[in-house]
Amino acid sequence: METRARLVGFNHVAVEVGDVDEALEFYGRIFAFELRGRGPKMAFIDVGDQFIAVVGDMTQPPDSHRHVGVVVDDRRAVRRALREMEVEVLPGRGLDFIDPWGNRWQVVEYRDVQFTKAPEVLSGMGLDALEKSPKALKELREKGLARN
Repeated sequence: METRARLVGFNHVAVEVGDVDEALEFYGRIFAFELRGRGPKMAFIDVGDQFIAVVGDMTQPPDSHRHVGVVVDDRRAVRRALREMEVEVLPGRGLDFIDPWGNRWQVVEYRDVQFTKAPEVLSGMGLDALEKSPKALKELREKGLARN
């Protein structure tokens, strides 16, 4: 009998940029974050129990399908920051934008998605009060991933 490993989650996502310092300044105007670590051509943005690796010296051109989906506590704040920075929000139902290096970002709010953090992780991030929408809770219950 073949045994295969089950996907459990993501440790990190790597995003290529032209310049790490410029990228940190750009992302820092949109998102509040702490750095987990830093090297000469790489930085690690802490996302609770996960992280985003920002890698300098981009080697490939942007494409139309590659993207990073991030979960935030307040999508309106992201939209406001993008408007202030004059970054175009792409057409559609969601909140998608392209960074200066051609990376597409999809921003969703924690309350609206099945993605969930353990209570201990939320507490450690200072986000104890985050709740799920009824729709997200229903989806989680249907998969046996929510108690209430």
